[in-house]
This record gives sequence, C-alpha cells and structure tokens, in this order.
Amino acid sequence: MRRNNRQVINLQGLRFGANLGVLDFEREGPQPIQVDAEVNLGAQMIVSRDADIGHVLDYRRVRSIIIDECTAEHTDLLEALLGKLCTRLMKLPGVVGVRIKVTKLEIFPDCQVAISAECGQW
Repeated sequence: MRRNNRQVINLQGLRFGANLGVLDFEREGPQPIQVDAEVNLGAQMIVSRDADIGHVLDYRRVRSIIIDECTAEHTDLLEALLGKLCTRLMKLPGVVGVRIKVTKLEIFPDCQVAISAECGQW
C-alpha cells in the first residue's frame, strides 16, 4: 500500500452572506464574507484509478459544514466563528489539521479584513 506524504482539501473563495459582527449595521442583516479553508487529511493512499466516494472525505461535506456554521446564528466575533469552524471540521473522519480564514469583504470602503486560524497537525 503506497501512501503519499499528505493530502489536503482546499476550498478557496467560498462567498456567501453571514450574520457576523458587533457593529450596529452588522446586526441588521447578513454581510458578504469569504471563507478559505485547508483540511489536512495526513498521509493517504495514492489512488491511481476511480475509487468509491465513500472511501474519501467528500469536499461537498466540508463546504456544507462551513456554510451551515457561518449562517446558523449571528456571531459577534470573527475569532469565535473561527473557533466553531475549526472544532467542527476537526471532528470529520480522518482530519488531522485545519487552516481557515474568514474575510469580511465590505466592512470598510478601502479594505477587506480577514482573520485566520490553524489547528491540529501541519
């Protein structure tokens, strides 16, 4: 059984609206955010031909968890949202590490603001 060094699922540029922030206008409704995520699956078997999707972590599940967690309820702090995302993604089977970045796309007229977190093995 041959294994490669490491396999990572990457989701980049996932954009949607989320209820997030402590400012008055942020409490009025969803604001656009972008989430970038890396999910470290560690050493995996090298797949040289089609395989059963049931034998791998389906990236649709990662995407769904991110959207669900970010839209489930209003979260005041980006730091708290990052903690929720890391905790939930680390519970997925085979996940050994998570890197996640959440960007507020329109919080200021002249820049975007992002905070990132890393947990587990890298």
